[in-house]
Amino acid sequence: MTPRPLLLIDVDGPLNPYAAQAQRRPPGYSTHRMRPTGWTEAESRKPLRVWLNHGHGAELLALARSYELVWATTWKDEANDWIGPPLGLPRLPCIDWPQMHGRAPRGTFWKTQYILEYAGAREFAWIDDDITEMDREYVDQLHPARALLMRIDERVGLTRQDFDRLADWAA
Repeated sequence: MTPRPLLLIDVDGPLNPYAAQAQRRPPGYSTHRMRPTGWTEAESRKPLRVWLNHGHGAELLALARSYELVWATTWKDEANDWIGPPLGLPRLPCIDWPQMHGRAPRGTFWKTQYILEYAGAREFAWIDDDITEMDREYVDQLHPARALLMRIDERVGLTRQDFDRLADWAA
C-alpha cells in the first residue's frame, strides 16, 4: 500500500498571517497571545500576537484523509502546544530542523534541503510563505516523487482556493 502524501505545514504566513496590516486582523481570524520558547521577555514584554482562523483546523482535518499532516515550522514541536489546540488539531509530527536560518544550496530557502530529507521518496505538498521558484526548481531536479510547493501570502494566510488546490492535488 502506498503511503499518503505528506502535507508539510508552516505556521507563520499560512496559518498566522503575521504580515497583515498591524492592528487589523483579517476576517475570520481571532487574536491569540502566546509565549513560545523563542519569544523571550528580552525581545518583548508583551506576548507574541498570533492570528488564527479556527476554520483552518477543520479544513486540515478534512485533508488528513488524503495526507499525513506534519508541522514544517520554526515553532517545531511547540506548534503542538500553541497552534494545534486552538485549531482543534491532534498532536502532529514535526520536522526537527538540524539548523535554522543557515546556508542553503543554490539560492533556495533554508528549509528546502531539510524538507527533501524528511520526505525521502514520498510525495508531499508544502505550504509556506518563503517558497520561491528556486525552491521549486531544486525540488523538481532532486525529488523522486510528485511535490507541490505552495507559496502562501503572509498577509492573507490560507484561503478556500488553497484548500481546494491541496485536495485536488492529493486526489
